[in-house]
Amino acid sequence: METKTLPIAELRKLLAAVSDHGKQHLVEVEADLLQTTFLLSEAIEKLSASFTAVHDAVCAQQQVLDALVAKYAIEEPILEKLDSYKSKIGDEVNVVITSLQFQDLTSQLVARTIKRVNGLKDLLHELESHSNEMDPGHEHEEIVKFLEEMSRSLQVGSRALSGGLRQSVGQQDMATGEIDLF
Repeated sequence: METKTLPIAELRKLLAAVSDHGKQHLVEVEADLLQTTFLLSEAIEKLSASFTAVHDAVCAQQQVLDALVAKYAIEEPILEKLDSYKSKIGDEVNVVITSLQFQDLTSQLVARTIKRVNGLKDLLHELESHSNEMDPGHEHEEIVKFLEEMSRSLQVGSRALSGGLRQSVGQQDMATGEIDLF
């Protein structure tokens, strides 16, 4: 009976190619996440500045209204309506500015995602690192040992990767209270 040998070299080549291509894709994912973080930060800064400018303009407008109220005798129902609008505008601007603080939450998620990407790159590196040549005479024992070592390495890496990443992200001390995501 003829014994067939396992194509060890081809298996190693395949694992190295999977590792290499996977790491390349993960580098691109990481770059996209970093670009997303940058764009998000820029957008939040601009939105915050714009809403602060709106709030300042509304406050200046309110000063003009207060001067007109002081100069002319305006009926109480109209004054109450103006005060109601003033209060509502102030509350809405504060809610918007507070809501824009979600940047901290998304930054935590992006940072955690980047850690996952780096962890996956490390796991893929494990596939690539098992590239020792094997003695064809002990090919079957060596391949079993090789696969067991690779499996152990991947399991250890996977546990380490998921260990600290399944936590919620949170924002505390915001004007509207505490926010938790996940």
